[in-house]
Amino acid sequence: MTGWQNDHLWALAHAERKALAEDLSNLSAEQWQQRTLCGQWNVEQVVAHLTAAASLNQWQWLRSILGARFRPDVHNQRRLAEHRGKTPEETLDRFRAVIRSTKAPSGHTPAYLGEVVVHAQDIRQPLGLPRAPSIEALTPVAGFFARRDFTVASRTHVAGLQVRADDGGFAAGTGPLVTGPTLALVMSMAGRESYLYQLHGPGAATLRSRLQGTATRAATDQDPK
Repeated sequence: MTGWQNDHLWALAHAERKALAEDLSNLSAEQWQQRTLCGQWNVEQVVAHLTAAASLNQWQWLRSILGARFRPDVHNQRRLAEHRGKTPEETLDRFRAVIRSTKAPSGHTPAYLGEVVVHAQDIRQPLGLPRAPSIEALTPVAGFFARRDFTVASRTHVAGLQVRADDGGFAAGTGPLVTGPTLALVMSMAGRESYLYQLHGPGAATLRSRLQGTATRAATDQDPK
């Protein structure tokens, strides 16, 4: 990736963070506690997680994950607690302070743009907020997700499928076609089942079964029985 491309991706990430901060600025106390598409986390917790993600360089991340004994959930919960404020307003102020951050644990800038894009929709969809990320921001994220499992098993979800956006230039893979809006493809590759209904084509049922199977296994793993 050239320096110009990297700078451009960070500019897109900054724009998406700014847009999310604007959407969050008028939330009620109840809305801050709304459960999101990101597991058990509510809106405030996801925002604190995004602040944490924009606050760690490679060495800080390494110390944190070592301290968590390579357990990502423990690492994420600790950093979330560190960056959550005493009130939702303070949590939002802390997020605003990292809008223009370029800190990241590695050079995989499309992944960190993807983190903002996905988590913003994790928040917006349950709240009914209409704004969506730009196609310009979504397209490089879709391409990265189709090529690589990073923080989500996105490549695994679409292995052996052809995925193609009907509103932009993204296309990847070979096999039965799955088509739909770029946002729905990104969110589905990230494991968000609620976007599957926007996807069509002969491969859509396969993708649906994979995501539903992943969700079932995750629920079983969390079952105390």
